[in-house]
Amino acid sequence: MQTKHQKLKAYFVELFQQEPLLVKSPGRVNIIGEHTDYNGGFVLPGAIDKAATVALSLRNDDEIHLVALDLNEKFTCNVASLKPVADINWPNYMLGSAAQFVKRGVKLPGFNAVLSSDVPMGAGLSSSAAVESAVVFGLNELLQTKLDRITMVEMAQKAEHEYAGVFCGIMDQFASIMGKKDHLMKLDCRNLSYEHVPFKLEGIKILLLNTNVKHSLASSEYNTRRKECMQAVVWIQAHHPEVTSLRDVTLEMLNKHVLPKNKTIHQRSRFVVEEINRLITGCEDLQKGDINALGKKMFETHDGLSNMYGVSCKELDFLVDFVKNRNEVIGSRMMGGGFGGCTINLVYENTIEQLIADIKPAYENAMGLQLDYYIASIENGSEII
Repeated sequence: MQTKHQKLKAYFVELFQQEPLLVKSPGRVNIIGEHTDYNGGFVLPGAIDKAATVALSLRNDDEIHLVALDLNEKFTCNVASLKPVADINWPNYMLGSAAQFVKRGVKLPGFNAVLSSDVPMGAGLSSSAAVESAVVFGLNELLQTKLDRITMVEMAQKAEHEYAGVFCGIMDQFASIMGKKDHLMKLDCRNLSYEHVPFKLEGIKILLLNTNVKHSLASSEYNTRRKECMQAVVWIQAHHPEVTSLRDVTLEMLNKHVLPKNKTIHQRSRFVVEEINRLITGCEDLQKGDINALGKKMFETHDGLSNMYGVSCKELDFLVDFVKNRNEVIGSRMMGGGFGGCTINLVYENTIEQLIADIKPAYENAMGLQLDYYIASIENGSEII
């Protein structure tokens, strides 16, 4: 039986009569450190064993032929008319990535690309960043541009900004390209310095529970939170000019300069300051091999995201509350921007089946929605197959 990579390659050869380069770039999870990225803090992502795979070859004209194998859709344009597409999303992730080479003055010929991905869409696992990273990584190889990985991370992020119109932080593309098996990355969002933190989980898996809900609040509330955090910084800067983001702020500063002005903004900012500290001490837990201490912090993060930062929803809260007192679950929290998507859970592998048997009907009865789940492990970032 053919593997999915062999199938992809066979399809490509049949369609274009060329041998392709095959590249895969994974989705990601973030273990702890939520809404810290745009506040100059740290995040702790890892690449997972679900990836976007792209088969690529260069052409001797200037036509770009794209295929989304899973959607059974095709798209064609040419290099001279590279621009975002209005009515369909998926080509933009690929075109935006190619456009970054043109912007760098690289002579881009036409190319063929066939995409297949097993990163679930809409689950908060960065399916779009996986595609962007794979295309940048593959074109770098074919064009022999010899770019370093950090440059490719920045190009993949710009593809998302400029072609998909989503002003994401750098974490998703960073995790996809820079991931390392059995390690998380403690990424400093202020200067992009990073270190790999061991995350070898003997008998423990990452279980993602997908609420299958995306509340329309997500994007408007996300922008509101950013403004609230910036407002807190402005108020503190009046007394502490050295402060440039919530990364530099202490709880004392918040209590003195923000609380008297606005209780809500104080709560939002306090969550971020505490979350940055939780991530730093959580990395210390991992260095010591104390997974239970990290798990406890994940529950604290969820509590803060729900009650202080106000970005959870009843579906996410239900899933975290359900597992809170179960011995097989080490830690659980909502993951991502909020108002839907997945909870991330650290669970003993041999108990997953029973947990799913219990939580799936309970959630579906309570919320009237299907509960999907994915089991993930931490793998390497972008690589040529």
